[in-house]
Amino acid sequence: MPATIEEFLELLDLEAIEDNLFRGRQPKTSMQRVFGGQVAAHALVAATRTVDPAYAVHSLHSYFLRPGDTSVPIVYDVEAVRDGRSFATRRVLARQHGRPIFAMTLNFQVPEEGLEHQDTMPEVPAPEDCMDLAEIFRERFTSVDNIFASEWGALEVRFAGNSRPGGELHDPARPAQSRLWIRVAGGLPDDPLCHTAAFTYASDMTLLGATLTPHGVHIETPGMQAASLDHTIWFHRPFRADEWWLYDQTSPSASGGRGLAIARIFTADGRLVASVAQEGLIRLHADQA
Repeated sequence: MPATIEEFLELLDLEAIEDNLFRGRQPKTSMQRVFGGQVAAHALVAATRTVDPAYAVHSLHSYFLRPGDTSVPIVYDVEAVRDGRSFATRRVLARQHGRPIFAMTLNFQVPEEGLEHQDTMPEVPAPEDCMDLAEIFRERFTSVDNIFASEWGALEVRFAGNSRPGGELHDPARPAQSRLWIRVAGGLPDDPLCHTAAFTYASDMTLLGATLTPHGVHIETPGMQAASLDHTIWFHRPFRADEWWLYDQTSPSASGGRGLAIARIFTADGRLVASVAQEGLIRLHADQA
């Protein structure tokens, strides 16, 4: 995973190997499988490079089909499904070893004026008043002492509260909540694609954790098997991923070994800029716990 902003920008770039066919490099990592946000960001970049610059992505819907191999590149095959006057659609299939590992459908729109409304941003402490998530992990989990420095150094994450037993966001009507401030740890170019890709990458980081908050367990709990199954993003308004954004996450349901997380993304000045939904595997093997 990228430890610096330079490595992050290099990772987000893709090699064009044929019309509508791209190859993504792999970073150095100690992870056993490819990070889902990396594949999603790569698919977004690949699709965007086949669309007229007049269009901007407004939604993407994806499925994680197989674990990715961190030792070989990933090939992204883009299908131009439709090019209309207002909207364009692309479908991306990511492959390794001749097999699909990830699928994404994206829709793009020529920006236009329209009706406007949005939810109000919740009251939260400022990023400067929140604890660094890396420090929290170092205190709680000795097994991940250096994971943020080596794997997530290109991102800053601040903990703004959750609904764990005794947590800051106690609400019986919404038992699974988590809030984080996140930004890329360094300046990105002004290219909007850099910011949508960087956000897409980071958006896969903490959603499954939100589904676990009421249960007294976490991703590192012995016996916990966790993996992203699908991932959806709606982009409402332009924003910069290198400026603080609030990841306001809630999990309305967990059942059958799966957890659903839904999130609203607000900028520091209160604009609702994106929404995210993800369902993931949260299978707890009691015999290993």
